[in-house]
Amino acid sequence: MLAVMAARTTAPPPVTGTAPVTIVVGEEEFLIDRAVRDLITARQHAGQAGDVHDLDGAELGPGELDSLTSPSLFGGGSVVVIRAAQNAAKEVAAELTRYAASPAPDVSLIMTHAGAAKGKELLAGVKAAGAQVIECPKVTRFADRLAFVRGEFRRAGQRADDAAARALLDAVGSDLRELAAACEQLAADADGRVDEAVVATYYRGRAEATGFTVADHTMEGHLAQALEQLRWALATGVSPVLICSALAQGVRLLGRVSSAPRNLNTAALAAEAGAPPWKIDRVRQQLRGWSPGGIARALHAVAEADAQVKGETTSADYALERAVRRIVAARAGADDA
Repeated sequence: MLAVMAARTTAPPPVTGTAPVTIVVGEEEFLIDRAVRDLITARQHAGQAGDVHDLDGAELGPGELDSLTSPSLFGGGSVVVIRAAQNAAKEVAAELTRYAASPAPDVSLIMTHAGAAKGKELLAGVKAAGAQVIECPKVTRFADRLAFVRGEFRRAGQRADDAAARALLDAVGSDLRELAAACEQLAADADGRVDEAVVATYYRGRAEATGFTVADHTMEGHLAQALEQLRWALATGVSPVLICSALAQGVRLLGRVSSAPRNLNTAALAAEAGAPPWKIDRVRQQLRGWSPGGIARALHAVAEADAQVKGETTSADYALERAVRRIVAARAGADDA
């Protein structure tokens, strides 16, 4: 089986590493980190990287920008990376805006910004100054994740059809770092075009026991099958965090679909919920055994499991098994286990 290393809209456009000022905007951490790496690498290939200074916006003090962007005694230019620039103090934000309008030679200033209301004056000022802008919005819709996978294969110099992209999403989950690593490895190892059969060959077993399979059995009230798939998924290395995320997504979709107007068609509901139409149809079938109170109890159970899996318990496996039992009990109208 191919080992998937945790290295995760579509990918941002190609970056220009020689731009004097670049601001990377958005909340998708993997894409942001990779954009910054690509910018630095481009400078290095051009022989202009020199020293690299990497710090958080909240840690940058007044006047420090001048020091960081001063010419190096040894020449060769430099790169200054300011992460989460929206957290910079007001005086520092003003310095960054002024610098963007008149950048120093041989220096590349790279800022990351969440793109929200906080620090909006800085973002607007830097854009107005003519900085290169790279957008990295959060990838939430299924169609955007499909586009991301297709883009990753192109980035690796490989071709993959839609069936392969869907199969990979089913096998790996929605984490972009894991998806990127999987695409890179498949592109390197596969002989010829990547299709659904190739993905199945590399992920046999794992594709049949992902968090989404566990979630589907749980939402449908099939306790024995859900526990069997949960234990198999954990035994084959599927991350407990991904399984918990799939359970949470399953319960949230139940809530969204159950509260939607009955006359809302599948396509419209899919767009609103950020899920593919086939998933909406399946959730509608799963809803037949659920009541509003049961969904509320299931949401509580999965929220508690999420906290435990992320550090509040010593056994993520136990937390997940208990969550599965509680969700199935909620569907049946029974008290929490």
